[in-house]
Amino acid sequence: MSALDRLAAADAPARLRARDTSLFTDDPGTAALVADRLGWTDLAEAAPGVMPHVRRLAEKTAAEGVTDIVLLGMGGSSLASLVMGAVLGTPQARLHVLDTVSPITVRATLAALDPARTVYVVASKSGGTIEPNTLYAIFRAHADEALGREAAGLRFVAVTDPGSSLEELAGREGFSACVLAEPTVGGRFSALTAFGLVPAALIGADVDALLERAAQMEAACSQPDPRDNPGARLAAFIADAHAAGRDKLTIVASPELATFGLWVEQLVAESLGKHGTGVVPVVELAQGVPSGYGPDRAVAVVRYAGDEALADFARDPGGVPAIDLVLDGAYDLGAQFVRWEHAIALTGHLLGINPFDEPNVAEAKAATEAVLSGTAAPLAPGARAGDVAITFAGGLSDPGHPDHSLTTACAHALEALHRGDYLAIVAYLPDDAALLAPLHHAAPLVAGAQGCAVCVELGPRYLHSTGQLHKGGPNTGVFVVVTTRDESDVEVPGQEWTLAELHRAQAEGDLLTLAAHDRRALRIDLPDASHASVTAVARALLGAAGVGLD
Repeated sequence: MSALDRLAAADAPARLRARDTSLFTDDPGTAALVADRLGWTDLAEAAPGVMPHVRRLAEKTAAEGVTDIVLLGMGGSSLASLVMGAVLGTPQARLHVLDTVSPITVRATLAALDPARTVYVVASKSGGTIEPNTLYAIFRAHADEALGREAAGLRFVAVTDPGSSLEELAGREGFSACVLAEPTVGGRFSALTAFGLVPAALIGADVDALLERAAQMEAACSQPDPRDNPGARLAAFIADAHAAGRDKLTIVASPELATFGLWVEQLVAESLGKHGTGVVPVVELAQGVPSGYGPDRAVAVVRYAGDEALADFARDPGGVPAIDLVLDGAYDLGAQFVRWEHAIALTGHLLGINPFDEPNVAEAKAATEAVLSGTAAPLAPGARAGDVAITFAGGLSDPGHPDHSLTTACAHALEALHRGDYLAIVAYLPDDAALLAPLHHAAPLVAGAQGCAVCVELGPRYLHSTGQLHKGGPNTGVFVVVTTRDESDVEVPGQEWTLAELHRAQAEGDLLTLAAHDRRALRIDLPDASHASVTAVARALLGAAGVGLD
């Protein structure tokens, strides 16, 4: 029976719209948790409740001549905004999404801002997430020094769930506003809650147009017949591909929509990557029209209507199943958020997976805290390649040589790849496009040479995204973890550890968790975060795969 037929037989679209938890579980305890995560199904329809507050805040910000909006958040509190900032950006104000604790990135952002013309949005559902709390402490101290305590507080806005510690903090520390989000929506489904709408409105985006497109898609995704339901059709495409062994869902997007893949990554990986199964999202990094995909691939083309090259590819994708998702304009982004959310929820039903929990995300958080507190020891490197320290961990055996070249170390990792595996380059590096460019350039070339999917992920962002899949999904990944011993640092007010120590502890905790799940991992610890060091890693990966770096 096809996935569409299964959805029809289960009356799945109607049951999702009715928030019927039995679509996902028969366990009463789990059902209660699922019920608390289904508030996203009519967000566009319900938006009038939150929009007056959002509009007043946006009008006030525009009247003050604000030039920069800085979003301090992680995962579901930041990724939709990152996409909207890139796709819907306006001349009114620049959006800086800071979902990293890289000291180099944080210092560069601090140096680029005028606190008197900046609004800082602190976004966290629970208020207890370590990254936004750390970033708040740093940026608040910077604003206090420039403006004075009281005036600085008025530059901050909180977006959080009712009753969270962040709501309390906002009141105590004199924030100009605290916008409460719908609490029955999990982070990765929150694009059209206050977490996504507030930053979009503050930069001057037409949020009403975004919600209008979203509401049209909500109506379409409410259709009970799966064949008339865009979300159900996308779900069936993903599930049928998965059943055929095509579990690498590859996102091929028009250049202007490239960031959309980062949001899809989290939605797919955290929702479906658990209990030893899952769908692996792969953001295509090759320039132009891709080719050469293997039997484990299925392709979602996300394009503007005028992108003829990708339209041709969608019609003839070289024997690989493809679905063509077309946007007539930038504000159709709202519709795509809705379609994908419905699709991934329904895919969870088809795969027998609860798409609303993330059982392995907390492991890496706990490991980070243990490294910071000294109760867990990082894995020691077993080899060196000049001034680069190398660690083989988990299911990747140590070949026992104290000295390697970077190329031989990478070759050992690539040799561990089996048919149907994927390679993940997970980089704890500054969020800098030029610095990351060598890895982004190398990834599709390595993929072509190895005949496998290759992903490039930025840490710690991916800990709140694909990290769930890495630990809880199928053991089909080989991980190259790139870290640095760069001396750049920032003090964190109120903490005994520095920003660099947190950044490194997250990488160490991630490696410990990968090893605990017997994942095949190579850790490359660079002496610094320079372009030369990152390029050396890219060259080593290409050399190990038998290709050169242009």
